Amino acid sequence: MPQLRLALNQIDSTVGDLDGNTESILHWTRHSAEQGAHLVAFPEMVLTGYPVEDLALRSSFVEASRAALHSLAERLNAEGLGELPVVVGYLDRSERARRYGQPAGSPQNAGAVLHRGTVALTFAKHHLPNYGVFDEFRYFVPGDTLPMVRVHGIDIALAICEDLWQDGGRVPASCSAGAGLLLSINASPYEREKDDTRLDLVRKRAQEAGCTTAYLAMIGGQDELVFDGDSIVVDRDGEVIARAPQFAEGCVLLDLELPAADPDSVPEGVVDDGLRIDHVTLSADPLPGYEPELAGGEAERLGDDEEVYTALVVGLRAYAAKNGFRSVLIGLSGGIDSALVAALACDAVGAQNVYGVAMPSRYSSEHSVADATELARRTGLNFRTVSIAPMFDAYMDSLQLTGLAEENLQSRLRGTTLMAISNQEGHIVLAPGNKSELACGYSTLYGDSVGAYGPIKDVYKTSVFRLAKWRNRAAEERGQTPPIPENSISKPPSAELRPGQVDTDSLPDYEVLDRILELYVDRDQGRKDIVAAGYDDPLVTRILRLVDTAEYKRRQYPPGTKISAKGFGKDRRLPITNRWRERT
Repeated sequence: MPQLRLALNQIDSTVGDLDGNTESILHWTRHSAEQGAHLVAFPEMVLTGYPVEDLALRSSFVEASRAALHSLAERLNAEGLGELPVVVGYLDRSERARRYGQPAGSPQNAGAVLHRGTVALTFAKHHLPNYGVFDEFRYFVPGDTLPMVRVHGIDIALAICEDLWQDGGRVPASCSAGAGLLLSINASPYEREKDDTRLDLVRKRAQEAGCTTAYLAMIGGQDELVFDGDSIVVDRDGEVIARAPQFAEGCVLLDLELPAADPDSVPEGVVDDGLRIDHVTLSADPLPGYEPELAGGEAERLGDDEEVYTALVVGLRAYAAKNGFRSVLIGLSGGIDSALVAALACDAVGAQNVYGVAMPSRYSSEHSVADATELARRTGLNFRTVSIAPMFDAYMDSLQLTGLAEENLQSRLRGTTLMAISNQEGHIVLAPGNKSELACGYSTLYGDSVGAYGPIKDVYKTSVFRLAKWRNRAAEERGQTPPIPENSISKPPSAELRPGQVDTDSLPDYEVLDRILELYVDRDQGRKDIVAAGYDDPLVTRILRLVDTAEYKRRQYPPGTKISAKGFGKDRRLPITNRWRERT
């Protein structure tokens, strides 16, 4: 059987940075060539970054992407890499006239095969996702071909991400066309436990396609999205040949033996779902036989808590770096949320670039400042104390506030203090709110919600505790000092806005609250279904009302790393002005 050394480059790219992304593609192509690769592949829209959102509707950006693709092909050839086929994702546009209901300019989420200084083959994603964070019907028109390229006597079918996630289309078409390899380039965002779903999917599609299937994924972060890599290659029976590390940039190289293409003919005509085969021969003859050196192998998988924690670190690091921020600023209350955010920040950007501020008021307990100080000692972050008591007294003398207004004033003074320091010193402020609080509106606008990024925005409170315990345990296993003080984990959560206040004064126990929120927010179940699951009817009604009436607050919260199937943001879009309530 013909042989092929495949190079799958799971790399990071930045939206809009065509020059930087080009250099990265060139770097990893050189690396692949040095390792003897015969075919090199890069992720979905790697040249433009992903997702480009409304940039796809800007003709100047589309044309810049097309120009960058041709320039990349020429540069590869000029560097002596022209004989090496390179598969690259980019933004293109259809040459066909636009139909009603389709995006103006007909942009396409596209891929190309570069060879000998030219664009040898182009194709566009056939299945366009339009759920969760995806709006691809808004931006793109679908492709209608089955792209195939013959490399060293092997017919390789090409696909883009959703082409594997949806039934029909290019997978069965690859089988009908007799492909020896199905290669899919992807930018599939991370979600908890998605790695298991992804593996099952690739196995299933390989069996349907009847050939070895390679699933190449992106890594890094873009705004709220994190990409975890986890590229997979399985044989036609679904057995794993290679699996790349999670959240790590790199090149997966493996030697494959694949079925030979018919040397006397090329696939043509129309196959499944009306797809027209678009076939290009780059090298018809098989390679001389060689001793395989790269057999693949599976990288060790991360445990569930380590996986989520790593995703949060990657998301924060990418957001800071790609937006030009070197340092972050956090209000440290001594509580579990700010402690976990501080630990994440130290792991993401380095403790020397993390600045923590304790801002005690008359209601702050002694252990709050002590726990914040201990956190700073353990992590090595920069730490200071700024009392808000004088500011609070001045406001109270002028306004004579009481009750909730008085409580919220403290939070807003802290927010103002952090933003003032941010403006003065240039740090990016991190908001410490968790998903449980955001769901119920248990936060203060322009107070604890201020910031440019919310690292634990999609993490329920029970998971906050679990991740904090995991991070400390991981440090102990490595012989390091656990970053989070035990008292921050063990003491009852409290905003400390009035004497003796704890979170359970306003909210149910978090174990119960989070289970109800998961059913309502993440799974879109109604009141009756949640009550039927065994939860108290009046409690469910109360929680659902809290969630429904807090939509205006969530709209004003900063972006944050998405780790669930339904985070607050593009995943969950509800009107602010909304009188619908789950019926009692």
